Amino acid sequence: MRTRNLITTTLTIAALAWSTVGLAQDYPNRPITFVLPAPPGGATDAISRALAAEMSKSMKQPIVVDNRPGAAGMLGTGAVARAAPDGYTILVAHSSPVAYAPYMFAKVPYDVQRDLAPITEICSASLVFTVSKSVPATTMKEFIDWAGKNKGKVSYGSFGVGSSSHLLNAYLSESHKLGMTHVAYKGEAPMALDIMSDQVQAGIGTLGTMAPYLISGKLRALALIGDERLKNMPDLPTMAEAGLPDAEYRPLGGMVMMAPAGTPAPILAMLEKEARAAIQSTNLRARFQVYGLVGMGNTAAQFRHNLEASAPVIQKLIKVSGAKVE
Repeated sequence: MRTRNLITTTLTIAALAWSTVGLAQDYPNRPITFVLPAPPGGATDAISRALAAEMSKSMKQPIVVDNRPGAAGMLGTGAVARAAPDGYTILVAHSSPVAYAPYMFAKVPYDVQRDLAPITEICSASLVFTVSKSVPATTMKEFIDWAGKNKGKVSYGSFGVGSSSHLLNAYLSESHKLGMTHVAYKGEAPMALDIMSDQVQAGIGTLGTMAPYLISGKLRALALIGDERLKNMPDLPTMAEAGLPDAEYRPLGGMVMMAPAGTPAPILAMLEKEARAAIQSTNLRARFQVYGLVGMGNTAAQFRHNLEASAPVIQKLIKVSGAKVE
């Protein structure tokens, strides 16, 4: 009886393994869907569609972008977490629902570690600390000194409660005891307009949005939230170079690609290979430059490491900003 059970179990395992191999060898044999937890339009949507077009060429199957915004990106992300792990439903998203949401919201309809498998980080966003022309500061040190002397009178804008611009500004204010007031906007454009009109004196935004105002001289950039200077703005120092080396001032925004947990390893490997090649293409590199993004295309292992390494920093930022939503 034991021998029969052992044989049955062995055959079952062998059949499952063969099925997985067969699925991977035949992949892809039908259209793939990129679920994007964001509305149409904007940088995230444009990059997703450009990536889908590049990968579709080499994988010889259509790749459709399915916009599913809502619940701070958790709606679309949750849909992928619950999808069949067959490689045909892939998450392409801003990093927020993956990196921030698990620590910011009391109720998240998925567990990133348990329900999603990393493929690659697509790009990171270049964030810039900007001030209105009325602010008498050209460096971060001068701004901190000025804000400190005007404690309680300085406001900063962000493109949403719990956004990277909110968390980073709150950390700056708290760590230097500046007592700055937070004003949340529904997007970067209205925030930039209010900085220009001196309704708020400072704000952190993406380079893609802020660049026209910086080039025209309507706003002044003091530092870059990043690891190294940008080629198209070589005179703008990083936060570390500006005297703020804290790990909290590292890049925190960007786009990622993930699959439902349980997706066969050969399929994940193929998606990683195809995505990384597409990210290095001329088309994608041009798109990144337009939106002030930095192409990445790292390995799944590197992505997982970065996700785990950033968790304590993000938790600290959320705690300091008071952005947690019950």
